[in-house]
Amino acid sequence: MSVPPSPQLIPHLESKGGVSCHGVVTAISINALMEQLRLKYQQRPWTETLKLIYFCMDNPLRKPVSNAPDSLLLSCMEKIERTLNAKSMFSVMNTLELLSRQKGLTVHVSPSGTACYITSMMFYVEIQLEKDGDVLDVKLAHFEEAPVVCDDLVQLLRMKNYDAFGKILEDLSNMYQIPGNREMKAKGYLALQALEKDLYSMSLLDRTQDLNRVTEVLNGKVGHLVPRTGGTPMNIEFYISPYQVLEAELSHGSQVCGTKTVVTVEGTDTLHKLPLSPLIIDPQAGQDSNPAFVQLTDELSMDLPALFVLKFHQPVPMSSSSVEEIQRLTGIQISGLKLAPLYELIVQSTLKEKCSEDLPTNKSCFFVSLPDCPKHCYYINMGSEKSDLAGALVSKIPFSHPKCVPGVIEVLRHQVAYNTLISSCVSEKHINEDGSELLYFEVVPHKNTSFCVFFLHPMKENLACVVIDLITSREVKCHLHLNPQDPTLNSSDDFIARVVKRCMSVPVVMRAVYRNAAKAKADSETQDMDMEQPEPQSEQNTDSNSLKQSLSGAGQQDWVVTDKPNNTDSTEENLSAAELETLCSNMEKK
Repeated sequence: MSVPPSPQLIPHLESKGGVSCHGVVTAISINALMEQLRLKYQQRPWTETLKLIYFCMDNPLRKPVSNAPDSLLLSCMEKIERTLNAKSMFSVMNTLELLSRQKGLTVHVSPSGTACYITSMMFYVEIQLEKDGDVLDVKLAHFEEAPVVCDDLVQLLRMKNYDAFGKILEDLSNMYQIPGNREMKAKGYLALQALEKDLYSMSLLDRTQDLNRVTEVLNGKVGHLVPRTGGTPMNIEFYISPYQVLEAELSHGSQVCGTKTVVTVEGTDTLHKLPLSPLIIDPQAGQDSNPAFVQLTDELSMDLPALFVLKFHQPVPMSSSSVEEIQRLTGIQISGLKLAPLYELIVQSTLKEKCSEDLPTNKSCFFVSLPDCPKHCYYINMGSEKSDLAGALVSKIPFSHPKCVPGVIEVLRHQVAYNTLISSCVSEKHINEDGSELLYFEVVPHKNTSFCVFFLHPMKENLACVVIDLITSREVKCHLHLNPQDPTLNSSDDFIARVVKRCMSVPVVMRAVYRNAAKAKADSETQDMDMEQPEPQSEQNTDSNSLKQSLSGAGQQDWVVTDKPNNTDSTEENLSAAELETLCSNMEKK
């Protein structure tokens, strides 16, 4: 494909006779031009050619258009620069320059060549280098603030994680993307600081010295809050699943992160009243340990073309009812949402997270392997776009006052806990490759907070159903529906609810139900044999106890239950931490 000559070259080509009256370059003129370029630069060293290339790239397009002729060249140059293992100050400096310009920032190098300044209208980053390219120090200074050392940026650059460093530069730039002059942008940053102080004050509510991180994540008013440090924005961890908690314990000290959201500010097309100073009077002054806020007056606020936002690293599937509740709490509409069946969104998001390779995300049948149990086959009924079953992918939640954050966090916890249950039925396996025995289940939406799991009765041919209603992220109710003529499955509603709360996994719950049913069947057969061949009462009790011990000792029964599933007071159906650890570790190996 021929490339049109630049306007600067046309007069030169016309003087050489290489351009026709229509401005088209002939093949002879191009070859002649290339030959002249080769002759001109063949005697020059490669270092001078490199300097010329960097000079030509001094002002690249900040946002290259995908169909622009030079976009492919810029993309290739970016990949080459990121692939190089920088081993000298010169190469590190060039990488930082290229990365900064791609983010729309200005770069200055000190006369000594050992310091690089990445600047914008509202902030600058100072990077000190040694002669061998090692990073000595990184400082960040916001508008009219003294520079502070940023250990997080130092570690990223020392590890040569330029992708993460570039993401922080991009986030810093976006934080100041507020319409208006420098003073208006500075007011937006001041409002963000006020919000961060109020959220930090709320995070201290009900906090004790022995409070662990998991409890704070699941029960704290604003979850587990990490203040903004250097280039890393404030983030809130608000949900972590039992499997993630166990994974962290098995990792011997490594911290497994749950679902997080980032606190920042973004520009808008309309004005919103934002506080410019903290609004909490006394964190303990309100009712029910809720903070008391001063009234938002004109002296404490300002109309700005901006809003606070909670941003997610990956979009969160949310039901339409959850979205409506959040909009009611914040008083602000979440724009850009596209409704779709909620379960379809949960399946697609789960597959993108679980699968390392590109797999079709339109599947609805999945195979889940569990230890000491036949393989499960789950068919997920996607439902429809009816109002109570529809949902949307939410990337950020706008708000204007800190008082609404605890309520929003609680809605997010509830939704993510619900998504965790549904996603536990999703796997990357769409085919029963080994042709092994299968247990079939169908997951069907029921109401806003509940769903049904249908399955064949283990001892009959009728359908049975477990209804799981997640009232809140910490409260669940379950009900097992059977045909009145079918035998009991030895699993009470309270037992199923406790299992759900302990593991938040539908396959593990259904395995427990099937195992209890198998135990009930074994106990029934034992009783029939006892009736045919009566023995002394004391020996019957001994045989029954020995049967329970043998099942437990063989590892065939994770759940200890009584023979009276309807008597919840006498039921001892508890999953120990050791058994859950064994279960989840085996699931991970599978």
